[in-house]
Amino acid sequence: QAQLVESGGGLVQPGGSLRLSCSASGSLRSIFSIYTMGWYRQASGKQRELVADITSGGSVNYADSVKGRFTVSRDNAAKTVFLQMNSLKAEDTAVYYCNAATQRASHWGQGTLVTVSS
Repeated sequence: QAQLVESGGGLVQPGGSLRLSCSASGSLRSIFSIYTMGWYRQASGKQRELVADITSGGSVNYADSVKGRFTVSRDNAAKTVFLQMNSLKAEDTAVYYCNAATQRASHWGQGTLVTVSS
């Protein structure tokens, strides 16, 4: 069974940092490197939106709202994708989801809550 497990969420003060991790298990592990890995978020009452993604070749893409503050990276050997979040703002508060996608398939993690509050 293909599975993605996120970790690293929590409560942080404005201006602080968090690092999210997403690890693949099951059938995703052997072909992890071919997937575009993405981080999405969904704030309360809002639609899910793309935060950042990284292709199998290492090309990255960021939402305008996080450019310069967030960094996405991947470790194919460890079957893990990361999201380093710096200079966090209250508006970054959301459930963050990991996604693994190809043209044929898309898999989602269960989400991890990030709360930015003083």
